[in-house]
Amino acid sequence: MAHLLVVESWVGSMSRLLPRAIRENGHAFTFLTRDLHHYLRSAPEGTAHPLLGARNVITADTNDIEALLPEVERLHGVLGFDGVVTSCDYYLPTVARIAGRLGLPGPGPEAVENACRKDATRRVLDDAGVPGPRFAVREEWADIARAARDIGYPLVVKPVDLCAGMYVRRVDDEAQLAAACRALADFPVNARGQRRTPVVLLEEMLDGPEVSVETVSHAGAVQVVGVTDKSVGGAPAFVETGHMFPAALPPGDTEAAEHTALAALKALGLIDGVVAHTEIKLTSAGPRVVEVNPRPAGNRITELVRHVTGIDLAAAFVDVALGRAPDLRRVDTGLRSAAIGFLVPEASGTLEALDDSGVRDIPGVLETQLAEPGKAVKAAGSNNEYLGHVMAADADGLGARERVESLLDGLRAGLVIR
Repeated sequence: MAHLLVVESWVGSMSRLLPRAIRENGHAFTFLTRDLHHYLRSAPEGTAHPLLGARNVITADTNDIEALLPEVERLHGVLGFDGVVTSCDYYLPTVARIAGRLGLPGPGPEAVENACRKDATRRVLDDAGVPGPRFAVREEWADIARAARDIGYPLVVKPVDLCAGMYVRRVDDEAQLAAACRALADFPVNARGQRRTPVVLLEEMLDGPEVSVETVSHAGAVQVVGVTDKSVGGAPAFVETGHMFPAALPPGDTEAAEHTALAALKALGLIDGVVAHTEIKLTSAGPRVVEVNPRPAGNRITELVRHVTGIDLAAAFVDVALGRAPDLRRVDTGLRSAAIGFLVPEASGTLEALDDSGVRDIPGVLETQLAEPGKAVKAAGSNNEYLGHVMAADADGLGARERVESLLDGLRAGLVIR
């Protein structure tokens, strides 16, 4: 039995998948957090959050890395950790620093920090010749406006250190650019109490569909598990509305996406002990890197992969954190594709009704999770405002997305927000 240190987590699906993977592999974990209530609030009434089922639950200031490192070193001397992980992007650099300090497996801190900062990722990939959009990183308004004119409208405005599509916006002119920058400036601290870097990333607007490449690296070798497609809505925001695995692509596009993702991981140095989710735009000029995420995919993509291939990316995440070779053998699950669709609110208010009778007990439906009436609803501006999701599969081919879209149409017909 190995003992892992889990430092914070998202409160979404990975916060449940990760404890399950640790437990099912016969290991134990200690959970380290600065705010237990953050997790208590996310558990259904009358239940305990799986992260709080750890062997030890310890409170410490996980936002103060200089104070945290000696504290974790002291804990290591008492409890003995074999690996350290987090599923939360905001703590991936912290975990890399801890692993380096304790001599535990994992990628180098600089590689993780560069991947978690969108501006640093752009610079590293650009220097390595890995294709991406034209970009600029600026802080002062005059410089931002000048750089935007140089790149040309429409363009994409991004924070360099937020997740889930927060404050990522398409802007078509200088007035929209100014509004986007003001909104970003009004959000100086992220959801975990960390002060943000006040710079803005401007990127060329790319055409074409977006996919993600799911990979696992161990001992210097990176293995591609597959390519997932993505649908996006919510303009001018970029809200993920659904995914399908595997992506319905011509073989040449799949190969190009995989090749580009591998080049990005190599350039960043993420070739050992990383489960990665690399987003690629398949533009008319060829594949371009959108982001490199040095952790398993969110939005239940890991479960789409598991349903189709039998590969458990949460378990692989645990294995590589322990320095062990992951089990990436495919099995015949009887399914050829799996898709998820999210119910994205277009208006704010209170959820009055959401009729799920049209999706219950339908063959091929793998999961249904929907919000309860009475929930406060916010018109979606990121991936944080979903009202639920439906996951379905196709045993014969790549028809899972079509099934999910049909189910979502039925749910929207019964959706009432006032």
